[in-house]
Amino acid sequence: MYYAVIFTSHRQSDDGYVETSARMLDLAKQQPGFLGIESARGADNVGITVSYWSDLESIKAWKANVEHREAQARGKSEFYSRYKVRICTVVREYEFER
Repeated sequence: MYYAVIFTSHRQSDDGYVETSARMLDLAKQQPGFLGIESARGADNVGITVSYWSDLESIKAWKANVEHREAQARGKSEFYSRYKVRICTVVREYEFER
């Protein structure tokens, strides 16, 4: 069992977004409990990013990270017109690959 943080957003601005997003990915990869990330964004600027974590404490620590908090504030003021965060428990996983 592990956890998924689902971040669904509508991006309104690209000014500095790519750099900020890349920095947050690099920083997240350094956090204890980080397991991975998947992300997609449509032509309508709606995006879904799912990050995976080993436990709730790791998610809380990531949310409280100072540099991440600065990026969150910038997201609210500059990048997004709306977003939603969901934290879920992953109880089973399977995949297919040809």
